[in-house]
Amino acid sequence: MTKKPATRGRLLAGLLLAGLLGCTPRAGVVSDSPVAVPPVAGTPAEARPEAAPAPPVDLTPVPFEVARERFIADTSGRYGIPAAEIEATLARATLLDSVVAAMSRPAERVKPWHESRPMFISQARIDGGRRFLEQNRAKLAKVEADTGVPAEVIVAIIGVETSYGANPGRYSVLDALYTLAFRYPRSGDPAKLEREVRRELFFRDELAQLFALGREENLDIAALKGSYAGAMGMGQFMPSSYRQFAVDGDGDGRRDLFGSLDDVFASIANYFVEKGGWVRGGLVAVPATLEPGREPFEPAEWAPTHTLAELAARGYAPQAPVPDGATATPVSLAGSSGPQYWLGFQNYYAITRYNISKMYAMAVFQLSEAIAGREIPPA
Repeated sequence: MTKKPATRGRLLAGLLLAGLLGCTPRAGVVSDSPVAVPPVAGTPAEARPEAAPAPPVDLTPVPFEVARERFIADTSGRYGIPAAEIEATLARATLLDSVVAAMSRPAERVKPWHESRPMFISQARIDGGRRFLEQNRAKLAKVEADTGVPAEVIVAIIGVETSYGANPGRYSVLDALYTLAFRYPRSGDPAKLEREVRRELFFRDELAQLFALGREENLDIAALKGSYAGAMGMGQFMPSSYRQFAVDGDGDGRRDLFGSLDDVFASIANYFVEKGGWVRGGLVAVPATLEPGREPFEPAEWAPTHTLAELAARGYAPQAPVPDGATATPVSLAGSSGPQYWLGFQNYYAITRYNISKMYAMAVFQLSEAIAGREIPPA
């Protein structure tokens, strides 16, 4: 949360997590792609996720012992943590074959919207969200008043990521990040090597940030549990996102995304505002029609920069009132009865920063609408 960085501090894009792992962003298990915080509940696959340009990376193999020694020195220098303390903590960490296997698992086929939505929007999840919202209405109302992020959207994120806190992950965060930082799986395909090296370096940085987080929040990082990609808490924040976007919602001087609902709610909302540019009172998405015979517009960038006039010239017409001067991005979904078209606004884009997937954002939006008692279209 995401994001989306993702929690940025949050993290990275969406592939279906092993049978949806039931297991993540957001913000969750980070799927093997760039996301905001990978979710424990599983992330909808996206056929063409956004990709940011990246600087060159050295592909020369580095022995584990050398990489580990460099990590300790670099982390100590960056965050002022004694090298001996880092070494002592890493000595407690375990390289987990199960994490390597989970990250190596081949991606499932890209499920169309009408197949993926039921995994995220079921009557049980809607009912659970309504109960969760009612049980925490006062806390959520305060965060909504402070940030402009609706209570039902915060609840929907928690519902998608961890089933309202019931499934925050069972892996040692330290072990998971240690494994992916130094044993990120290699396919042996030369064409994939650069990406695999970049992913390993990403997780190595997250491991370093976990040490910084532990010091800042007085956490025993060896005791933390989360997803197999190192995301943690009810909102599934990666360490970098935790450090950058988590806030102290209850005023006790700590940012606790494990035990304080005030902190969880405020932090998810803060992520949307700071990372996603959430607009108070703004639209998320409205259904649209596409003029018969026109090809769907699939912009390379998802930012909502297209005027209604431009979209109209491409054949799009919103099916709900839209403020004058609004800009949007077109969204195409494969529905059970044919293509579905939507216009996504800044707040839709903000949800994609939590997890870089258009279907993830739509799932969160529609779940939030259902939790709030508003009608949603069929899949």
